[in-house]
Amino acid sequence: MSADDVAVVLLAAGKGTRMKSDIPKVLHPLAGQPLIHHALSAAGALGAARCVVVVGPDMEEVERAVAPHATAVQERQQGTADAVLAAQAALNGFGGGPGDPTVLVLYADTPLIRPATLSRMIAAREAGAAVVVLGFRPDDPAEYGRLMCDDKGGLEAIVEYRDADDTQRAVTLCNSGVMAVSAARLWGLLGRVGNDNAKGEYYLTDIVALARADGLACAVVEGDAAEMLGINSRNDLAAAEAVWQRQRRAAAMAEGATLLDPATVWFSHDTRLGRDVVVGPSVVFGPGVTVADGAEIRAFCHLEGSEIGPRATVGPFARLRPGARIGKDARVGNFVEVKNAVMGEGAKANHLSYVGDAEVGAGANIGAGTITCNYDGYLKHRTDIGAGAFIGSNTALVAPVSVGKGAIVGAGSAITGNVPDDAIAVTRARQTVAKGAAKAYRKRKAAEKAARKKEG
Repeated sequence: MSADDVAVVLLAAGKGTRMKSDIPKVLHPLAGQPLIHHALSAAGALGAARCVVVVGPDMEEVERAVAPHATAVQERQQGTADAVLAAQAALNGFGGGPGDPTVLVLYADTPLIRPATLSRMIAAREAGAAVVVLGFRPDDPAEYGRLMCDDKGGLEAIVEYRDADDTQRAVTLCNSGVMAVSAARLWGLLGRVGNDNAKGEYYLTDIVALARADGLACAVVEGDAAEMLGINSRNDLAAAEAVWQRQRRAAAMAEGATLLDPATVWFSHDTRLGRDVVVGPSVVFGPGVTVADGAEIRAFCHLEGSEIGPRATVGPFARLRPGARIGKDARVGNFVEVKNAVMGEGAKANHLSYVGDAEVGAGANIGAGTITCNYDGYLKHRTDIGAGAFIGSNTALVAPVSVGKGAIVGAGSAITGNVPDDAIAVTRARQTVAKGAAKAYRKRKAAEKAARKKEG
């Protein structure tokens, strides 16, 4: 089945009241990315022809987050079947041609489903099933609906826990709610779903019984239980984060990176590590980080929006902020912060420095305690440091300013004007020495202290 034969309906209308948050549930982040974007990424990996996100009333924030995908509003919030029906107009014309395409129903608060699992569902649909349900076997089936299959593995019914007898409750294959449905059959089946139940809602699961009554085949595809973890609370979100991180750590090591203490490394959804990268303990990758082959990220670093070149070394205790680009063989050491700045090939800032809005040339050396003074209270300004330049310790480079190639800046300087190539610039005051003054100072202060003590 080609991508043109698949449409996705992503259900995102839930209010998420158990999150106790002013932020819509589906916009809470997992691995640095909103929950709903994880589901959209899974759908996008299938190359679906259309994707419609079903939202509730007054969820403009979610609509903006999913643009340019189409959205549909579920006005009444009357169950999952009602939610899918809300997408009918947006899918107008899909499935009207030859063949029997598939509508895949996903949930925005179930972020861990893999595209490979969804592809298996589509394949089962293509093989002739009118409805395919994604099942799983949790450690504790609890009150999940049970999937009742015949001796050939065909799906006969979905039995809700409250309606199941003891034999049915003993079944461990549970309903995830995710479905792949014949586009030619979907709307007709949904139109016949009733709400004669305890909640008075229209349940998507009812289409299985309706399809079977019509003599149509229904099937189950079984996925891993971890994929089905739904997010309804902050605890659920933390559990999903833990699962995602474990999987990503395992993938990083399988792809050729070394994690010295895997359990303490935290990745973002888009972290990219090259071969033979070494990551130390307690490293946090925010969004937008790429690390090239052979680089080393030492312990207790925080990185986001950054590029680290081949064989570069970062840390320990370094922070790379958005726009940081660390060149080949460059070094960013302990307690160094780099923001919107380029460290050229072989450049070094080994400790206790801030490099912001700057260009540091190849082989340049930034001494300890150096800062680029990039902000004047209103605007940001740039600092340019030429190749091979040497910046002495405890230097303030007041931007906008440039230090030429091969230039030397003396320790303790405040540089406010440009320094030419191969020049030496020093701005500190001349040192003066008063011999014996310290001894006289101590004697005088001790006498003052004794006098005050006597008066008191």
